[in-house]
Amino acid sequence: MSVDVAIRTTLRADDRRFDLDVSFVSEHRRIVIYGPSGAGKSLTLRTMAGLLTPDAGHVRVDGRTLLDVAAGVNLPARDREVAYVFQDYALFPHLTVAQNIGFGLARGWLNPRRRAHDDRVRHWIETFELPVVADSYPVRISGGQRQRVALARALAGEPRLVLLDEPFAALDPALRGRMRAELMALQARLDLQLLVITHDPADVEALDGHTIEMRDGRVV
Repeated sequence: MSVDVAIRTTLRADDRRFDLDVSFVSEHRRIVIYGPSGAGKSLTLRTMAGLLTPDAGHVRVDGRTLLDVAAGVNLPARDREVAYVFQDYALFPHLTVAQNIGFGLARGWLNPRRRAHDDRVRHWIETFELPVVADSYPVRISGGQRQRVALARALAGEPRLVLLDEPFAALDPALRGRMRAELMALQARLDLQLLVITHDPADVEALDGHTIEMRDGRVV
């Protein structure tokens, strides 16, 4: 599966200006974008996910055009088949683990019912070894479990590509190592296409993917 990104945009806030000009192509199953905070890594992911519209450029996944500014193509986030896992996981505190996982499976304004679990939700609860906490709220589970819930929610929609924004940054060092290993094992088992951003050289070494370095809004 190929990932083809070429985007340009300028962001302004008060008297500050940030120019993002990123271009890369990869067919690797695990892509790592590495660079310091403020390099534009998260902006790149948000553009790929459809949460930010650039001034120019395109995003293509497996030959499918998700964004082409010149051609007037800009698929909504829900139609891109790209899952975005936020750095803080962005779990809904008022929903249980099972409800969080099932949140994106049904369109509309209603939250998933607390006791009615879709078969797909049950599948991911089992896959991520979460049955014991399925009816618990995010505040009641560990950091590692919260990360698994966020991943399960992302994968429940069967995306072509999973984007992970600093997935290990909020974890303590011991848990960080274990979760890296879990992510690698999960990718191998499910044959996932992953794009991970990080500022940590240890993540780059552990993930051992196609590494793209960014600084000051550009690939270096």
